[in-house]
Amino acid sequence: MKKSPRYIPAFHFHWLTRWYDPIMRRLFPEAALKTALIAQAHIQPGQDVLDVGCGTGTLTLMIKQIQPDTGVNGLDMDPQILDIARRKAEQAGEIIILQQGTATSLPYPDESFDHVFASLMLHHLTRQDKQQALREAFRVLKPGGELHIADFGKPHDLVMWLISLVMRWAEEVHDNILGLLSIFIADAGFHPVEETTRYRTVVGEIALYRACKPMRNEL
Repeated sequence: MKKSPRYIPAFHFHWLTRWYDPIMRRLFPEAALKTALIAQAHIQPGQDVLDVGCGTGTLTLMIKQIQPDTGVNGLDMDPQILDIARRKAEQAGEIIILQQGTATSLPYPDESFDHVFASLMLHHLTRQDKQQALREAFRVLKPGGELHIADFGKPHDLVMWLISLVMRWAEEVHDNILGLLSIFIADAGFHPVEETTRYRTVVGEIALYRACKPMRNEL
């Protein structure tokens, strides 16, 4: 029997999945963070969007509600958390396409999307899988398409640095805290790569990134 790929469920344990949304609201300025991430994308009607590691679909639904004339897809490895996302979409009366799959092997053809989002997902992945996930995001983006990431970043003040002493050993956060995420993004082929803003939270600094897949004549 073929084994399913290993993944870290929401908050590491399946029994915590049902509490994912309320815990996220207490740990992070979730609404402000996700609103800023969507705003920096300037999504246009008719564009196609992918939310990788969509979790319970909060960001996925926000994208659809802000730009209704957009094709919105959400992907996550965890079937339990996808069930929550489906229920939220039904309750909101929104049509989004949710699919189970892994960020390191996206189940989409080359050049399928205008925007790819990854919100608080990459720190779950090992260094090798982060790099592969970014290469996959590059593959499925159309030339000129954009990658938008929110994740743990390098601390820029003493308080955030002290918090990072603990957080850097949680899951696979260490690379992020060292400031390597922007390097990984560039190594995947994106240019330019920009850190657009930072948020101070009780669990450390969260950085937002915007990166572009060059047009064919720029590759």
